[in-house]
Amino acid sequence: MKRKPGRPPEPVPAHHADSLVAWISDGKPLREWCRQPGHPEWRTVYHWMDKDPQFAARIARAREDGYDELAEKAMRIAFDPCNDQVEVTQRRLQVDTILKLLAKWNPRKYGDRQQLDHSGGVNIVLKTNVPDPQGD
Repeated sequence: MKRKPGRPPEPVPAHHADSLVAWISDGKPLREWCRQPGHPEWRTVYHWMDKDPQFAARIARAREDGYDELAEKAMRIAFDPCNDQVEVTQRRLQVDTILKLLAKWNPRKYGDRQQLDHSGGVNIVLKTNVPDPQGD
């Protein structure tokens, strides 16, 4: 097995990995986590994901959990009683924003269905007034 030239990839620090996975699982954005003091830049996190498939898989799973958390948050906002029309409008905007983001981030689960399924066959009979040379 031939080794790639250059420095070996640095392992993902466990305390950062666990903290980030928990953060994203709560439906919070990666860049917000990175803005906190003592945390690496978002580019570093993407570099870690490129170099460590297990870490990338943990982040992917955390994002799925985060999407579900955001969907539950939208439901809580929608079903919480409102006091006036202004609050209704504000909550509608919040719920719509969350749902639109979810549809973009995970269209299979949260997007509108765009695919048309067809079952069975299609028979096409072409009739012309041109005589068949074989006599059929």
